[in-house]
Amino acid sequence: MKRQQKEPNTIAKKQEEKIDYEVYCQYTRVWIPDPEDVWRAAEIIKDYTEGEPILYLKLEDETPLEYRIGPKDNALPFLRNPDILVGENDLTALSYLHEPAVLHNLKVRFTESNHIYTYCGIVLVAINPYEQLQIYGEEVINAYSGQNMGDMDPHIFAVAEEAYKQMARDERNQSIIVSGESGAGKTVSAKYAMRFFATVGGSANDTNVEEKVLASSPIMEAIGNAKTTRNDNSSRFGKYIQIGFDRSYHIIGANMRTYLLEKSRVVFQAEDERNYHIFYQLCASASLPEFKDLALTSAEDFIFTSQGENIFIEGVNDAEDFEKTREAFTLLGVNDSNQSSIFRIIASILHLGNVEICSERDGDSCHILKNDPHLAHFCQLLGVELEQMEHWLCHRKLVTTSETYVKNMSRKQAANARDALAKHIYAHMFDWIVEYVNKSLHTSSKQHSFIGVLDIYGFETFEINSFEQFCINYANEKLQQQFNQHVFKLEQEEYVKEQIPWTLIDFYDNQPCIDVIEAKLGILDLLDEECKVPKGTDQNWCQKLYDRLSSSVHFQKPRMSNTSFIVIHFADKVEYQCDGFLEKNRDTVYEEQINILKASKFQLMADLFQDTNKDSSISTSSSSKSSRVNVRASKPTPKVPNKEHRKTVGHQFRSSLQLLMETLNATTPHYVRCIKPNDEKEAFSFESRRAVQQLRACGVLETIRISAAGYPSRWTYPDFFNRYRVLMKKSDMTVGDKKLVCRNLLETLVKDPDKFQFGKTKIFFRAGQVAYLEKLRADKFRSACIKIQKTVRGWLQRVRYQKIRKSAINLQRYGRGYMARRYAEQLRLTRAALIFQKQYRMVRERRDYLRVRQAVVTIQAFTRGMLTRRIFQEFLLHHKAMIIQKHVRGWLTRRKFRRARNAAITIQCAYRLMRAKRELKQLKIEARSAQHLKKLNTGMENKIVQLQRKMDDQTSDLKTQNEQLVVAKASLGSEVNKLQKELEMMRSRQGDGSQLTSLQDELEKLRAELQEAHTHMKKLEEKHSNEKMGLEQRVEELDRENSMLKSEKEEMNRRILHHSKSTEDQESSASQSVGRVQAELDEERQRYQNLLREFSRLEQRYDNLQEAKFQPGHKRNNSTQSSLESDSNYPSISTSELGDTDDAIQLVEEMGVEKAAMDIGVFMKLQKRVRELEQERKRLQVNLEKMEDQVNCKGIEPKTTSEQESEDLAYNSLKRQELESENKKLKNDLNELRKAIADRASQNSSSNELQDGYNLLLGQLKAANEELEVRKEEVLILRTQIVSAAHQKEETTNQIETNNVPEWTNSKKPIDKEEAVRAYHGLCESKNKASDWGYLNEDGELGLAYQGLKQVARLLEAQLQSQARKHEDELAAFNTQIELLKDDIEKKQEMLNHTMSLSPEAQVEYSVQQEITRLTNDNLDLKELVEKLEKNERKLKKQLRIYMKKVPDMEVSLTAASSQPTKAKPQLTRQVTVQRREKDFEGMLEYYKEDEALLVKTLITDMKPNAVSATVPCLPAYILFMCIRHADYINDDQKVHSLLTSTINAIKKVLKKNNNDFEMTSFWLANTSRLLHCLKQYSGDEAFMTQNTAKQNEHCLKNFDLAEYRQVLSDLSIQIYQQLIKVAEHMMQPMIVSAMLESESIPSLAGVKPMGYRNRSSSMDGEGPGSYTLEALIRQLGQFHSVMGEHGLDPEIAGQVVRQLFYSINAVTLNNLLLRKDVCSWSTGMQLRYNISQMEEWLRGKNLHQSGAVVNIEPVIQAAQLLQVKKKTSQDAEAICSLCTSLTMQQIVKILNLYTPLNEFEERVTVSFIRNIQNRLQDTNDVPMLLVDTKHTFPVLFPYTPSALSLETLHIPANLSLDFLTRV
Repeated sequence: MKRQQKEPNTIAKKQEEKIDYEVYCQYTRVWIPDPEDVWRAAEIIKDYTEGEPILYLKLEDETPLEYRIGPKDNALPFLRNPDILVGENDLTALSYLHEPAVLHNLKVRFTESNHIYTYCGIVLVAINPYEQLQIYGEEVINAYSGQNMGDMDPHIFAVAEEAYKQMARDERNQSIIVSGESGAGKTVSAKYAMRFFATVGGSANDTNVEEKVLASSPIMEAIGNAKTTRNDNSSRFGKYIQIGFDRSYHIIGANMRTYLLEKSRVVFQAEDERNYHIFYQLCASASLPEFKDLALTSAEDFIFTSQGENIFIEGVNDAEDFEKTREAFTLLGVNDSNQSSIFRIIASILHLGNVEICSERDGDSCHILKNDPHLAHFCQLLGVELEQMEHWLCHRKLVTTSETYVKNMSRKQAANARDALAKHIYAHMFDWIVEYVNKSLHTSSKQHSFIGVLDIYGFETFEINSFEQFCINYANEKLQQQFNQHVFKLEQEEYVKEQIPWTLIDFYDNQPCIDVIEAKLGILDLLDEECKVPKGTDQNWCQKLYDRLSSSVHFQKPRMSNTSFIVIHFADKVEYQCDGFLEKNRDTVYEEQINILKASKFQLMADLFQDTNKDSSISTSSSSKSSRVNVRASKPTPKVPNKEHRKTVGHQFRSSLQLLMETLNATTPHYVRCIKPNDEKEAFSFESRRAVQQLRACGVLETIRISAAGYPSRWTYPDFFNRYRVLMKKSDMTVGDKKLVCRNLLETLVKDPDKFQFGKTKIFFRAGQVAYLEKLRADKFRSACIKIQKTVRGWLQRVRYQKIRKSAINLQRYGRGYMARRYAEQLRLTRAALIFQKQYRMVRERRDYLRVRQAVVTIQAFTRGMLTRRIFQEFLLHHKAMIIQKHVRGWLTRRKFRRARNAAITIQCAYRLMRAKRELKQLKIEARSAQHLKKLNTGMENKIVQLQRKMDDQTSDLKTQNEQLVVAKASLGSEVNKLQKELEMMRSRQGDGSQLTSLQDELEKLRAELQEAHTHMKKLEEKHSNEKMGLEQRVEELDRENSMLKSEKEEMNRRILHHSKSTEDQESSASQSVGRVQAELDEERQRYQNLLREFSRLEQRYDNLQEAKFQPGHKRNNSTQSSLESDSNYPSISTSELGDTDDAIQLVEEMGVEKAAMDIGVFMKLQKRVRELEQERKRLQVNLEKMEDQVNCKGIEPKTTSEQESEDLAYNSLKRQELESENKKLKNDLNELRKAIADRASQNSSSNELQDGYNLLLGQLKAANEELEVRKEEVLILRTQIVSAAHQKEETTNQIETNNVPEWTNSKKPIDKEEAVRAYHGLCESKNKASDWGYLNEDGELGLAYQGLKQVARLLEAQLQSQARKHEDELAAFNTQIELLKDDIEKKQEMLNHTMSLSPEAQVEYSVQQEITRLTNDNLDLKELVEKLEKNERKLKKQLRIYMKKVPDMEVSLTAASSQPTKAKPQLTRQVTVQRREKDFEGMLEYYKEDEALLVKTLITDMKPNAVSATVPCLPAYILFMCIRHADYINDDQKVHSLLTSTINAIKKVLKKNNNDFEMTSFWLANTSRLLHCLKQYSGDEAFMTQNTAKQNEHCLKNFDLAEYRQVLSDLSIQIYQQLIKVAEHMMQPMIVSAMLESESIPSLAGVKPMGYRNRSSSMDGEGPGSYTLEALIRQLGQFHSVMGEHGLDPEIAGQVVRQLFYSINAVTLNNLLLRKDVCSWSTGMQLRYNISQMEEWLRGKNLHQSGAVVNIEPVIQAAQLLQVKKKTSQDAEAICSLCTSLTMQQIVKILNLYTPLNEFEERVTVSFIRNIQNRLQDTNDVPMLLVDTKHTFPVLFPYTPSALSLETLHIPANLSLDFLTRV
């Protein structure tokens, strides 16, 4: 490696030496210097020849310019890159690498495309946008995670991912160096890098270390950041954060190191600047109760916070930031007491700054005012003595070898000492907080590796540069040296790896500048030496610098100043002012003040300064002035100074910087250079002059220079072949080796071999060669275009000639046609004249004829009228006679009619009386009907009117009575007066006393009558008033009721009208409501499934810690009665079942006939009871037969006497008669029941539900009929066998006794015809075994066999006849049913037509009437049905009692028979001669409890999908359910619980073990869902039984309700589904981008652009990108679908899986499209559209186009269309807005910004067009989202799909080794 010092213009000089003058020809575009824009674009208008002094140019505004060239003038200007290379992601991809090209590329990307990140080799250039961008969300982190650095667009996340990946791959520590000047965005970039590490490498446990790492940022920003003139949040210190990782590369801890805190900002701020944020945050929150003791007010009231004159930052709320700072403290474990202590120290610093120091008169001393409040607050907050602090703030102690002096300080010295103390306190507090943060981030776990993030200040130069800027620029010199060495090393490694001949590259080495600063007797050494001098000054130190360093080329003395010096840094010349260097380097603070702080009562303050001697230097230097205080010499022994005590700030900074460089050299560095685009902080505003200064200072141009010195342009062989194959000949294309083809092409095109080199995998080009090749390629395309244009123009001229020729022919044709038409017109006119003459003559003759005809008609009319009038007169006479006759005959007829009517009325009265009685019952039924109520309401108004009239009549009667009472009273009064007058007259006439007495008595009597009349009148009035009040109340009630009914009627009418009006609205809003409901349902399902996913995750973590046993509960039915019944000998005669029948009848009575009729289950229960009684009769018969078999086996002798034979015959005949009578009764009952149901079905055929019930009952009656026929056949067999046995006993009694052959008795009769046939064949086989035919013939068995065979033939014939009759009856019933249905349909059609013709109100009334009529008819029918059922029930109970009586008699007879002596008889050689029919399986599997583990292990744990691939899909689920059925059948709840729990746990373990196996996950998803469906299908719930067959309904679970287990299985199915999606997405993830965006599905369509240093997959050490094609992706999808189909997964679920996978394809593809500039082109859009069409074709081929998958890829489809449409005019913008409805505005704008032409014939999207798009879309309510959420999952829905498989037909293959299972 060769180092060389070069001036900035050395690059241009070297370039000038290698100039190719041929390229400076006409139309070549160049860059020329510009004083304002730094560089300006121009175009050569005249070819340039070597040696010419002037280059003729034309500016972009068409202004001509003569550009002078010469040794003393300008060199030849820089060449511009082709437009196709402008806006590249990597600056090294540019063909011409120089400063104007770099600046222009950054400007175009920043201002036009709004891209803030750009690669420059290994450097990421980040330009501060001064605007919040939506490119740092978690979805962006996920998009960059796992990607290679060159695969995506430049981003800070890409650098962080590269560091994280190299740490894991190389097992080497990494560093990210973020640098730049203040305001460039260093802190934000470092923060986002740490956020990436916290998200990607989150802690493996619950310690939340990543949150603590992020929480340290707000704290450090509060105490270390401040507002400057260049940045509102400038970091005033450097920090290096090491994030530690364990072996699994999870964050386990962090550590922070800080460098050079700007302590001077604590006491001084320039104009428009602020102190550290924490001061303003605390003042903004001073009003809080917990901060009352701090005595703080506004920040304007404190000197340390108000010097910048503006205490606010626009857009920043200090109070809210303070809350965030406190939350960060809490998260890092800083308790409230420590937080309070920190805030006390900060407040004390503010109060210390406000302590006022007053000067004495002499000027050499000072004092502090008494009762200074701020000093009191300072001492109170820090817990120090007020008097001591007041004294030592104004005095100092001087110590010499012999004496100690206490010296007064001037006001300025005291103020400086006060400020130094404030700075010292803040610096110690800062260090303590950093140390505390490191403790909270420290971990006890062993750190495997780390990634360091260095956020350090960039190169700074101001008008006045002091000690801080010197240290900052010194640090940047060291970092630039390390950067240059690393870049050179990488360049060398690249050449060596590609086996390129290595040549030394000169690069700028800044070691001499570093030596000037840090070498022996350098600037820092001289500064430390001067600090040691007791009377050292800044001027003396500056003079020493002039003397010692003037010979160095990197040090200069200013011409006009003796107190400053110039250092020539790598970035620029910087002039430093010497004032303050010594003081800042010493960092002086007086020891007396520190001692006071050490003695503080405040513990934290005392702890901060315990080791202060080790941390800072204490000034003990003597004053330059003589002391006025005389102190006696005591000659104390001076303290030996500590070595650490003599360390200066410069020495400490150099040491820490050296440690930092060692750390960086031990790691792999990654560089981020932050650029500040303007000083006004305007969003996306780019100032070229400011940008160039920073590019020169940060080393970006040095990187470009090093790259340009070698081979900057690099192409892989395939990319070069694809890009430049248009330059090849056809013969070159036949060669199979692309390397050889590229080599031949380059040797042909580029004659100079030094311009390129061939590596192992790449071709290396010198600067400018790619532009030359692009020019050749453009020329080739141009010539091809000319040829195409030539051909097209020729074709256009031929087309034009053909058009002209065709036009001439058309003209000739039309001319000749015109001439022909003229001749035809002449002929037509001649013919028209002849016709006119003919018509005229015809009209003239016709007029004459019509005149004569009219005269004749007139004469005829008059003649006919006269004749007609005569006839009318004659007719009138006849008519009058007829009228007279009509009236006479009518009178006679009416008289006869009256007589007949009177007779008819008499008859009608009698008939109506009879009919009224009949309707009485009907009226009672209708009394409670709705129609009756309606009629009552209809007559209510009439009643109200009648009552009103009655009340009016009574009122009038009352008035009349009152008037009568008044008249009577008046008459009585007049009579009394008369009587009094007469009495007086009598008294005057007669004095007789007796007469007076009689008159008085009469008077009293009249008075009593008058009183009674008054009383009667009052009673009448009271009665009338009461009646009136009652009537009024009744009227009011009726009025209210009437109004209520009217209101209800109006409301109903209003609803009907509203319903009719809103029908259209409902239809229009139906789709929206359905969508909203569906969305809400999906959201609800999504939330439920998210909870389930979280539950699954927690359960997984719990399983990792401890094995848990799954014991969910389940409901169980009351099975006490059923278990008792199963233990009984006669289970069907148990009291519980008898009670069920009684309860059913009682239920009918309680519910009422109408409700019971609607509940067909009651009738089914009664019918079931009938069937159970029949089964019971069969069981009793079988028990009887078994008892007879036992008697016969014991060898019971037949009775030999005639009495015994007669008893047996009597018993058998009795039994036969009873059976016949019982069978007849059963047959009659069943026929009656069948007839009743048929009648009911015919009457109620309009009801579909009753029709279904009728069909079900008809099937059951058929089964009962079959059983009845079987019983009849059994009776016939029994009868014949009894007769045969009796006849044989009479004839062969002696033969049986002598031959000792057992007789063939009726001990075990065959059950049906098949068993009779088997008995006959068995008997024949047994007889064939005998050797003596005569013996058998004598035995009589041949005859007996013949008789039996004869009976069997008769039985078969009878059964065939009965079957034929039965089928005929069924056919007739079906025909009848069809006719009834036809009639019903016709009636309904008529009703419908009638209803549609009515008004809405009439329709409602008519429908109500029809419903009432139907319900009434149903009610009557059901009443009749209940009566019939009750009758049948009574018959069945009677029959049951008969059977109950037979059982004891049978037991007595068996006991008596067993007590008789028996004789041993020889038995037949074949004991079992009757073969029974094979037993039907019930679809259950029985296993022992101890075999459960083996069952689970065989079916689940060890099960492989290919083991059952050739059998029924989901076979394990069916087998498990059949085992569950058996456990339910035997009523074993423990067995059910254990099996289901073991099954669920085993499935979870298998899935956990095979969590990356798609086939296994799909297999168990199918089986789990099938088991869930089986539990639903056979649960007995009617909702799940609608599609079951009758046999499947019989297999339903009987005893247990497994609803809770169904829920558990449903949750498990959702978990398996989510795991299946996760596995499938993981398998497809590496294929999607390569297949959808990179593979060439359409050959020769995709173009390749030049790539820079960060080419694709650069971090993979030579590994190329994935070679997945679209066919591979489709093949993978097909494999997923076929696997799911083979496993029997429901098609609906498979469709949801495909839908989710297509969403993932859409999300990954669209996110990569939005983050990659190289794929945003027209050709990629074409490829993408073709790929999507192939995917859609696959969906259609698999019949999945309705699954919603196409909707999920709609955004990608629209993105592909967006890449292909025109993007120029406003019409194009409108079309894009209407086209891209599934894309957000951010996504559309991003794609337009990323759109890149692949050749010169395409045009870029203009900024104005993009702004037009933004203006059109800004009103949309889209969510501001750039990237699609790749982790989103749709809520899964498991539809219920019952199985058509019959469990009893299931076959279990032998290879499963399930021999321990028994079929039941």
